[in-house]
Amino acid sequence: MTTRIHEILKKYPSELIAEWFAAMTSSGIRRDALLKEGELREQCAEFLRLLTQATEQGNLTDINSSGFASVRDMLERLSRSRSLQGFSPSETATFIFSLKQPLFDRLRRELASQPEAVADAMWSATVLLDKLGLFTTEVHQRTREEVIVRQQQEMLELSTPVVQMWDRIVALPLIGTLDSGRTQTVMETLLQRIVETGAEIAIIDITGVPTVDTLTAQHLIKTVTATRLMGAECVISGIRPQIAQTIVHLGVDLAGVVTKSSLAGAFSWALKRLNQSLGSQGPRAPGKV
Repeated sequence: MTTRIHEILKKYPSELIAEWFAAMTSSGIRRDALLKEGELREQCAEFLRLLTQATEQGNLTDINSSGFASVRDMLERLSRSRSLQGFSPSETATFIFSLKQPLFDRLRRELASQPEAVADAMWSATVLLDKLGLFTTEVHQRTREEVIVRQQQEMLELSTPVVQMWDRIVALPLIGTLDSGRTQTVMETLLQRIVETGAEIAIIDITGVPTVDTLTAQHLIKTVTATRLMGAECVISGIRPQIAQTIVHLGVDLAGVVTKSSLAGAFSWALKRLNQSLGSQGPRAPGKV
């Protein structure tokens, strides 16, 4: 049966592509707005050619074998591309599944006098195309997950801007919750900015942090400690009455950490600490002494 399937793939490529294309059109998965007809035909032709080569050795069950490496590579490229273009996982998999009907029709014609052989061949073809279709779904899902992770990382970076407020003074306004992953980004961004600007005081403003629990407080302390190791002092601003009560209730030790109720208060403290005033030298350009 594997030989018969290979022979049909090899003998009727043009017919199979035409019937396959018609099947995709009738099922409504072509999405011409996202994928042009010429590109879709090229993908059909490439897949059929690679599938014909892969089945030459009679293997229709193990798509993870070396013989199917080219098929997997092609489907991975196709699935990633379609995921980014906006196709759904089912639409991507249907690209493979819609080949069943044209292939089944050819098997019936070629094996019309052998009904049992037709059933066996159709089952072998079904198993093979199902595996390849599921493979596209896995790649599609993995691609979407990679995009989501990358977007989350970009959002973390955008949500942790370190601003140079004055000569040797930088500020990091935090908005939203502070978890372990974000703390790492905050710490790396702040320390890098301290190195770039030569800052001596870093203000961490938590006015936009809705709540402070034990874990959040620990993250803040870690950031303060890392900042001190870089030779800079750290001030935490935005300590509202509710947050102050919560910190006391949790028993979090902020002894030795300068805290202010507002960013303005922290900035004023930093200027006095550096013996500067608003009339003195303002923010300097990065790298300028």
